[in-house]
Amino acid sequence: MPMLETLTPNEIAKMLKLHPFTVARLAREGKIPAFKVGGVWRIDRVKFERWIAQQGPKRPTSGQRRARR
Repeated sequence: MPMLETLTPNEIAKMLKLHPFTVARLAREGKIPAFKVGGVWRIDRVKFERWIAQQGPKRPTSGQRRARR
């Protein structure tokens, strides 16, 4: 059985250019796929990559303003 590869909030923070505390908050709020091991957040690499792919470019909603050219 293949071993699960996990990432830490610090590794995710570097990828997303966020602060590690922000990554931990997003994990706690369930906004990124994560789980705790011994009180430390871990993120499954495969699930995280799938989650990133699903985020894709966002279209502005009717309440958001579009950037002017």
